[in-house]
Amino acid sequence: MLLLLLLLGMTVLVALPLASLFRQAFLTPEGEFAGLSYFRAYLESPALLQSLGNTVFISFMTTVIAVPLAFLLAYALTRTDIRGKSVYKAMALLPLFAPTMMHGIGLVYLFGNQGAISTGLFGWLPFELRIPLYGKVGIIMAEVIYTFPQAFLILSAALAISDYRLYEASETLGAGKLRQLLTVTLPSVKYGLISAIIVCATLSFTDFGAPKVVGGPYNVLATDMFKQVIGQQNMALGAVVSIVLSLPAVAAFIIDRIASRKQQAYVTSRSTPYAVRPGRLRNALAHSYASLIALAMLLLLGAVVMASLVKAWPYNLTLTLAKYEFADAAAGGLTPFWNSVRMAAWTALAGTFITFAAAYMIENIRILRAIRQASYFLAIVPLALPGLAIGLAYIFFFNDPANPLHALYGTMAVLVLANVAHFYSVPFMTATTSLKMMDKEFAHVSASLNVSWPRFFVRIALPLSLPAILEMLVYFFVNAMVTVSAVIFLYGADLKLASVAIVGMDDAGDTAKAAAMSVLIVAANLLARLAYEAVSALLRKRTSGWRSR
Repeated sequence: MLLLLLLLGMTVLVALPLASLFRQAFLTPEGEFAGLSYFRAYLESPALLQSLGNTVFISFMTTVIAVPLAFLLAYALTRTDIRGKSVYKAMALLPLFAPTMMHGIGLVYLFGNQGAISTGLFGWLPFELRIPLYGKVGIIMAEVIYTFPQAFLILSAALAISDYRLYEASETLGAGKLRQLLTVTLPSVKYGLISAIIVCATLSFTDFGAPKVVGGPYNVLATDMFKQVIGQQNMALGAVVSIVLSLPAVAAFIIDRIASRKQQAYVTSRSTPYAVRPGRLRNALAHSYASLIALAMLLLLGAVVMASLVKAWPYNLTLTLAKYEFADAAAGGLTPFWNSVRMAAWTALAGTFITFAAAYMIENIRILRAIRQASYFLAIVPLALPGLAIGLAYIFFFNDPANPLHALYGTMAVLVLANVAHFYSVPFMTATTSLKMMDKEFAHVSASLNVSWPRFFVRIALPLSLPAILEMLVYFFVNAMVTVSAVIFLYGADLKLASVAIVGMDDAGDTAKAAAMSVLIVAANLLARLAYEAVSALLRKRTSGWRSR
């Protein structure tokens, strides 16, 4: 019964909205089959085809730049013994806590017409650095900042696991450092590299925030889809663009799954951990590169914070908190921020409960294999879908008067459901990984003692999985705070969100207050992360006693 409810829930959360999206792309408003007529109209539009080419170019350039930069930092922090690694890592991950629009806003305040760097620190320096920010250059820079932390995390995990015996053997055979890099290091992390490439390409292909802020006249698929739906009310063509936007993500997801199945174990029970040898020159280079990355991230965030605290950038740099009074801005006061906090909190609670319960049932209830496999497939599907596609699918599904769930449209509930669906896959995989690591003896002993599975879930599975559950909570919260693509189509007139307000303020030319709203989002996410770290440390202290004997 519970598995059937799980499948029904996943169907409502993922399958039925996607079916509504495809229905809109293939059926006329009267319900007749339209065939490929909408797709033909798309292909006959030179402007839309140009946007497709622009999107592919942005995705390619972002990946080519972000992955090598992330690899170098991951290598510097995992293969050297420099000090301050935790600080460098924290700086590299800062963009994860900000909406992608903030990256574009920061670039405007650094490299825009009145930017700090483009004007030589407002004339205080003897040189200026001007770049054509508005267009493909600005979008690529913003997307590199956006995707860099994701690639860094993947490559750090790949480089952290290695077998030092391979390096000892290569040295015995006379291989130099460069040859070791090419013949040992890169082959051992090739699947991590593939994953990083796929993540960077997919995220930059589907992102909406950065092109909206610094794209200027340079159109990409995400902004075209927004214009078709919001500007022209052309839902059918919006659905077509949404499907086109999803195809590369789906293809990349399939490639990643195939690659992961072919992955071989480079670390075995006989492996020895990587031993870092002293190297002053190597450490100096690692420090220098990590410091440059940290400085770049701090400079970007610092520019946004500074712009939100001065009277009139760059003419009057007197500090003031006036920008944080949103009453006269397109934001409509602080209400959007608190709406986002409430939405993120409900997303974290509901998403974590739904995800962990679903993972537990799929992993531990050993009946109805077909239903468990179908539920698992639907749990992974959102990983390959852009937020804009999910948001548009939810419009078509929940805005249908014939739908019994139509009453949810325009409420906080549909925003929470859209976010849960959008970010479901990663927490689900986190939960399944945590449950698979649990010793099967716990379940066997419970079964022999006739302990019911609900009691086993509450007394054993839940406490042992608390670290993963906390990680899921903060993941849902942070992503719900920064997302704009999944909710840009769904919010009601009285439920405007902070990320949406940033888009509105930037469109209205109120960039400083958009920066201030971005700072509030970053602050909320950092507080959530610090709370997670504090609670995790407390739990580790309270629950580690049973491990030591």
